[in-house]
Amino acid sequence: MKFAGVGLVMLAAVCWGVSGGIADILMAKGWDPIVISLYRGAVGFICFLAWLLFHFRQNWTSSARLFIWSLLAGIGVAGNFAFYFLSIQASSIAVAATLMYTAPVFVLLISFLFRIERSTWFKWGCIAGVLIGIALLTGVYNTETISVSFLGAAMGLAAGLSYALFIFGFKNASSLGKPQTALTIAFFSLCLILFLFADKDEAAAVLASSDIGWFLLLGILGAGISFIVYMIGIRKTAPATASMVAMVEPVTASLFGVLLLGDHLTTIQILGMIVILATITTLSVKQSD
Repeated sequence: MKFAGVGLVMLAAVCWGVSGGIADILMAKGWDPIVISLYRGAVGFICFLAWLLFHFRQNWTSSARLFIWSLLAGIGVAGNFAFYFLSIQASSIAVAATLMYTAPVFVLLISFLFRIERSTWFKWGCIAGVLIGIALLTGVYNTETISVSFLGAAMGLAAGLSYALFIFGFKNASSLGKPQTALTIAFFSLCLILFLFADKDEAAAVLASSDIGWFLLLGILGAGISFIVYMIGIRKTAPATASMVAMVEPVTASLFGVLLLGDHLTTIQILGMIVILATITTLSVKQSD
């Protein structure tokens, strides 16, 4: 079908947006963001492992470079999950999701640093646009009435930086082997990393709690099914189109927070979100072209 790829990418983005709302519900119940991130990653790992084993001979590749890049992607996605949920806890879903989508700007800055990309006025204009959007969204322009805490903004930007690290690692790993292999290794390393930082007693308590269903739903929607659906959809979608459709995630997350969780956004914050998302979409489309 003509729009099958776009539909799958959009479905994945909606799942990621909803996962932020589920995490907010779990945090309101008293669960630690790191434990929530660990279970999201662990359920995702099980899904990717099953996907890998389904056609093991075709999917498996033994390469030291593949393992290294996948490990780097795992560090990135571990940071992305943890910082994203910590940002939600300190601010709101809308702010956290929007700041996380500053990742392409971090990718651009890293590319400038390592001279992978050439610096242009257009690219610096996009960076300036995102900075203006962040200022409007967080209220940092008025120190007396800052609308978002420093911790919330810092965690959101850290989630974006971690997402950029995942993009770099996964892109290089996928060029050396199958995405199934790269995701399985990345999420296995994610589980190991987050397990080191998680409260072991609280992590064990999840298995016997009445909230286990929420954790499973978070892992399936926020990692397992969404990543698999996205990988299938991206193959049938032009990169520029996929970049625009992926912006459904912060919009979904924001609507979830406002409509179901009672979050409130000022007109200036909404303007800041629009500036960030419009700038990132323009940059992503231009880079794809």
